[in-house]
Amino acid sequence: MAARIYRPAKSATQSGSAKSRYWLLEFDRESAPEIEPLMGWTSSLDTKTQVKMRFATEEEAVAYAKQQGLAYRVEQPNPTSRKILSYSDNFKTSRVGQWTH
Repeated sequence: MAARIYRPAKSATQSGSAKSRYWLLEFDRESAPEIEPLMGWTSSLDTKTQVKMRFATEEEAVAYAKQQGLAYRVEQPNPTSRKILSYSDNFKTSRVGQWTH
């Protein structure tokens, strides 16, 4: 069984970073999902894909995976660049695009 250790990206719809502070360990899918013939729902016998473990640091997640004997891969988060703008920047004379209002 393989596991994936990663830090989730910040939500695009929110300005906060609450869900991106922790490292997650989640298990890879072992079998493909099946469509149930009676109701047409998608089902799977692999219930470990529903488990997501949260750790404060990457080292804790790796230590847990090693302790449990799991094959794991660590995915490093992409660096984020923050562009700080203010409302007055819209009216600067050195602005690249013209103000259209």
